[in-house]
Amino acid sequence: MGKLAVRALRAVLVVVLAGTVFVQAGMVWALVSGSDPEDGSLPLTPLRVITILGMASAQVALICVWRLVAMVRRGTVFSHAAFRYVDIVIGAIVAAALTWFAVTAINAPGQRDDPGVTVIMGGVGVAILGVALIVLVLRMLLAQAVVRDVEAAQMQAELDEVI
Repeated sequence: MGKLAVRALRAVLVVVLAGTVFVQAGMVWALVSGSDPEDGSLPLTPLRVITILGMASAQVALICVWRLVAMVRRGTVFSHAAFRYVDIVIGAIVAAALTWFAVTAINAPGQRDDPGVTVIMGGVGVAILGVALIVLVLRMLLAQAVVRDVEAAQMQAELDEVI
């Protein structure tokens, strides 16, 4: 991975992390201050709590991706240490999907006239779970690469002994 790609990815990660922290701070402020009274059209307090939790799951994933990028840059990503971060990313994506399903469930009663919105929101949740499955497949590819890397190192050691 080139230096430009690493810097660009890190810049994106910083911007997204800052954005999620900003949204979380706004939600926490609205919860604590009570300055935005609910008019009854939407249950805002549960939606705010879910938003805070959803942003937290995104932040966890962002930090793990940051660590994985650091491992790529050092050339140590093909090691067992990388699995911990990939597993946490998968868990964070699943948590994000669950929070999205919670938003869908809270929003569903208000969509009785147009249930298609709820179906679409459910489809988005399934798509988020699909991203978790894609990362799981990538984890399996990483596992194969780690095995191949270990085998190559063993072969190189044996070759060095012969020479």
